[in-house]
Amino acid sequence: MAKPKMKAKREPRIETHPGVRRGAPVIAGTSIKVLDVAIRYEVMGMTPEEIIIALPHLTLPQIHAALSYYYAHKRELDKQWKASVKKVARLRLKTPSILEEKLGPIKNLHG
Repeated sequence: MAKPKMKAKREPRIETHPGVRRGAPVIAGTSIKVLDVAIRYEVMGMTPEEIIIALPHLTLPQIHAALSYYYAHKRELDKQWKASVKKVARLRLKTPSILEEKLGPIKNLHG
């Protein structure tokens, strides 16, 4: 007896578009950057399940696809992230925070 054919599920993909997040890799059909997911996982120590709680419109396969893409392109994405952190630091030097003026210095999470 022949086995019934199973429909292949379309796995989440990662895509880039110049008009979406300045061409950064995003989870297909969303504007969530791969790096947003990777930072939550790597830097903030969140589990994939905790990332879903923070970003409830994503699915576990989408989270895993983003992490897989991140690890496949880690050097390039880490370089982009470090450049972004440096840019923010330069901007902070030029523009004092109104909140910090009222509350005092805020702890640097990236240094």
